[in-house]
Order: sequence, then C-alpha cells, then structure tokens
Amino acid sequence: MTVPAFMARKGGDPLVCLTSYTAHVARICDEVCDLLLVGDSLGMVIHGMPNTLGVTLEHMIMHGQAVVRGAERSLVVVDMPFGSFEESPEVAFRNASRVVKETGCHAIKLEGGREMAPTIQYLARRGIPVMAHIGLMPQAMNTAGGFKAVRDEAQFDAVVDDAKAVEEAGAFSVVVEGVAAPLADRITHAISIPTIGIGASANCDGQILVFEDMVGLFPTVPSFVKRYGTMEEMMRHAVTTYATEVQARSFPGDEHTYKKK
Repeated sequence: MTVPAFMARKGGDPLVCLTSYTAHVARICDEVCDLLLVGDSLGMVIHGMPNTLGVTLEHMIMHGQAVVRGAERSLVVVDMPFGSFEESPEVAFRNASRVVKETGCHAIKLEGGREMAPTIQYLARRGIPVMAHIGLMPQAMNTAGGFKAVRDEAQFDAVVDDAKAVEEAGAFSVVVEGVAAPLADRITHAISIPTIGIGASANCDGQILVFEDMVGLFPTVPSFVKRYGTMEEMMRHAVTTYATEVQARSFPGDEHTYKKK
C-alpha cells in the first residue's frame, strides 16, 4: 500500500486500519490491513499511562521501528505525540522527518484541524505525507474537559470546516474520531480524501480501532468499540495453567528438557 493507492480508495472498498505497537502484532494485522497506525494510544495500552500526553517522540520512534519490521504490505503511519509539532511548522518538520528517517514509516499523523493546516501544508510540500485527525482529539483533553464526543449540532459546521482545511492543506486522509454519525457522513461527502472513522459512521471510507481494545486486552473501552476477541481471558488461563504446572513440578516435562549427549 502506498499513499496514492490509499487515497485512490476514496469512495471504494472500505479501508481496513488498526493500531499496532509491536512487530508480532504488526505481522498478524498486516495480512488483512491496509494501514497500521502506531498510535500514541500506546501510552495507555502498553505503558499504563492515564492518557496520551506523556508519550514522547522516543516512544513513537521505538514502537514505529518495531511495527515497520513486522509489516510488509500495509501503509505504516506513526502518530506525532503531544508537544512535538504544535510550536511551529519548522519544529514539526524537524521532528516528523526524524520519525520518518528513524522508523522507515510511510507517513505521520497529527491532531488538529484549521489551526494545524499551515503545518500540514509545510510538511506535505517537503515530502512528508500527513494523515490528519479531527473531531474528538485526545491530545486536547485538558482544554476539552476530557474525552468528549462531538454530538451537539451547533459544533458540526466547525468540524466540517476543519476537514476541508486539512484537505486543502494537503493531508492524504483524515481520522474522524468520536463524532455523531450524521456529522461523519457529512464530512465524508464534503471532502475528496478518505475519512477513517473511529466512533463515527460505517459510511466513512474506512475504519480504525485500537488493537488491544478490539481483541479484549484492555479492561475499559469506549462504547463505540466492538470486541472481536477475549485475549485477556485466554492469557489469564494460560498464565494460571503455567503457574499450576510449575508448582506441581509437571512442567517442564521430559519433552521440554535437553538430554545429555
């Protein structure tokens, strides 16, 4: 998958996207996904942070390198963490170029609408493809008063304007998070780049979920998440069984030990 090929799917077959933070998960998801996002959500689901604000550029680069090693066919996009791009387009380019060079990813993602349009344009014109992110923006949780979905119709026009602004600035696609379905539909029809929904609408050009949420490996998930697996239960069973066998000295068995020559 390339950026132009991803863009060409606008209005076509839905784009399948998932987050990934490790090479092993990347290899599994790569078999069916069009895009793998190394999201700053790794701060919460991997590192146990209360939100995404503590994630550093070094976190993103380390996990980005792992995912690129595990992916062969998917477009790999790495999130720009809070504080790494807002100061100026020049600072954003310095940090984004480092991410691209050190991970080998294909594009970066950053949160923000009209206010980030100049930065998106600056990056795109200098060879860094940008996926935008509008609607509910986790990095803005302090100013928004938490993780709040956009459901008030009085806010709809502003979010549509954000979508048009990032498109005009040169974003190749946009994540639309935590918005009422009619708003997501309106955005999808208003712009010519793919919309990737998360807590939005089935009519978006594609969908993305956090992998750990989707497979049942994170204790609390948003209401818009559908769990497709019960990995936590499987892992607990495996760990408990292992502990029981170790305590009973039934593991390791003969087949798990080396014999002398």
